[in-house]
Amino acid sequence: MQITDELSLRYEKTGDGPPLVLLHTIRTQLEYFRQLVPFLARSHTVYAIDLPGHGHSPIDPRARFDEPYFRQGVIGFIETLNLTDVTLVGESIGGALALTVAASIPKRIERVVAINTYDYETRYGDGIRRGNGFANFIIGSLQIPGLGALNASLENKMVLAKIMSGGFHDPHRLPADLLAEFDKVAHRPGYKRAARKVLAGWRSWSQARDRYRAVSAPVTLSYGDSDWSRPDERERTRSLLSNVRMVTLANTGHFSAVESPSELARVILEESALAGPSKANLSPAS
Repeated sequence: MQITDELSLRYEKTGDGPPLVLLHTIRTQLEYFRQLVPFLARSHTVYAIDLPGHGHSPIDPRARFDEPYFRQGVIGFIETLNLTDVTLVGESIGGALALTVAASIPKRIERVVAINTYDYETRYGDGIRRGNGFANFIIGSLQIPGLGALNASLENKMVLAKIMSGGFHDPHRLPADLLAEFDKVAHRPGYKRAARKVLAGWRSWSQARDRYRAVSAPVTLSYGDSDWSRPDERERTRSLLSNVRMVTLANTGHFSAVESPSELARVILEESALAGPSKANLSPAS
């Protein structure tokens, strides 16, 4: 979909009902939600998008790839389709974006589910680096001039698997074919440079919290009990929101849509306008 002269987004539309927009994590793409979408598509029209420069969305080499850039892309997507009464669901950077987008276009947003919200960075790649020692070393090295570009160019499926494993309670829950897809897109021209730009914009994700008080829609904050965020950081995010509940998923890390899709679906659906606790259908759409 063409958003502006410089920005296009890939997306997939599934199901029928009120609109629900899915915003994926750092370094993934819309396929990240493939196990979650069937649960949601029974009661919603689900729009899963590739954030700018991610997945198979075009890469603008001039873009900053920080939170304001992604926010404008998501707003552009919603406005181009003229969506209203939207449920925004995002994980990681997608969770932060769900909140900042809701603050920016409140009349279009019905409710927000922000999952493992990535809004606490105090250094380059802070959240990812908390996953394990290997991730700390590799991601930290990407900020070093010269060495960073070299190390990024050497990334392969094995390296990516080790880094991503730090975002799971059980690393075996990352499917091999999904990992292969994430590795495949990394070979697109300009992709690894764009990925380093996302990390370089780390300050913008913490600054996103400045916009949370403007969110008027009801918010559900969902965290895996093994997420990278710390309890005090989760509480800080909760305190900035006026109409909020917070839930914790057991035995779940940062990538909860992959690790605990049915449990996450329950969180998303149980307070939605058309699927209260007694009506939520947790059978996948056929």
